[in-house]
Amino acid sequence: MSGEKVKVAIVGSTGYGGVELIRFLLGHPEVEIVSVISSSSAGAPITEGFPHLSEIVLQNLEGVDPKAIAEKADVVFTATPSGISGKLVPELLVVGLKVIDLSGDFRLRDGSVYEAWYKHEAPDAELLEKAVYGLAEINGDAAKGADFISNPGCYPTATLLGLIPVLSAGWIDPKTIIIDAKSGVSGAGRGTSLMTHYGEINENLKVYKVNKHQHIPEVEQCLSLITGEPVTVTFTTHLTPMTRGIMSTMYAGLNGIHTEEDLVELYRQYYEGRPFVRIREAGKWPATKEVFGSNYCDIGFAVDSRTGRLTIISVIDNVVKGAAGQAIQNLNLMMGWDETTGLRLSPVYP
Repeated sequence: MSGEKVKVAIVGSTGYGGVELIRFLLGHPEVEIVSVISSSSAGAPITEGFPHLSEIVLQNLEGVDPKAIAEKADVVFTATPSGISGKLVPELLVVGLKVIDLSGDFRLRDGSVYEAWYKHEAPDAELLEKAVYGLAEINGDAAKGADFISNPGCYPTATLLGLIPVLSAGWIDPKTIIIDAKSGVSGAGRGTSLMTHYGEINENLKVYKVNKHQHIPEVEQCLSLITGEPVTVTFTTHLTPMTRGIMSTMYAGLNGIHTEEDLVELYRQYYEGRPFVRIREAGKWPATKEVFGSNYCDIGFAVDSRTGRLTIISVIDNVVKGAAGQAIQNLNLMMGWDETTGLRLSPVYP
């Protein structure tokens, strides 16, 4: 492939994650999009559902045919609902494609845990073991040269990037972790439902899936690998009346005395050389608008000396760093390119 652009296909091109992949990949200097795929809209121009792509994406949507994809592409992104990738990805790997999966089907190592939380049949255990968990700032070395990467969930990305450095340092008690997370409605996908109906979500704030969100075991799995022992968390999700963005606010009891300045220094050292994590100065906290449309994760801290607790605030754009942007970051690592390639866009403001 030397000297040639890497050819990519996108399965699930009519979802928000798929369309965001198109937006970023169109500007990626090493990539050519050769196929946009949707099982539900095959044969139709993608502009039928997304007029903003008029005169930009000229291909019609294609059906899902692994052999046909392999004839055109080198790498395929699967931006499908959970339960579909688990059956499709094995077929894509068999025909020699590299795969980056944006669904939740391969994030959990234990198939029984996946089935309990996702309510779908788990993929083959060998594939679960093979999938590289693509939290790029933490597991980037494993992604280099990989054939199969499982892209993390949006909530876990914001949450884990916020928790892992301080947990690794032993500065917090893992038994005390509470996570309060809020997302814009694009996280629910493009399908219509009463929950995301304008009249229901406008001027409203909703809690949902209390103690039952499918991202809970993903967060716990990663934190347990850090500590070497099982970690359980309280994780509560909310839907907010905005289109994009996640704010994950985390609370934990501190081990010892650590100032906000200590936290800033710890995190800046931990993420040194990782350009998409930005650490706020002490006393300053990030907002979702400040990462809108970008691949950045911004993190800030507050130490409460009265209670001995730490508050961590982590924000991302759920469609970019929480999905398509991180998937492209993983593509860059997979192919041996600079991980910022095609992603160096500043946030959209205001």
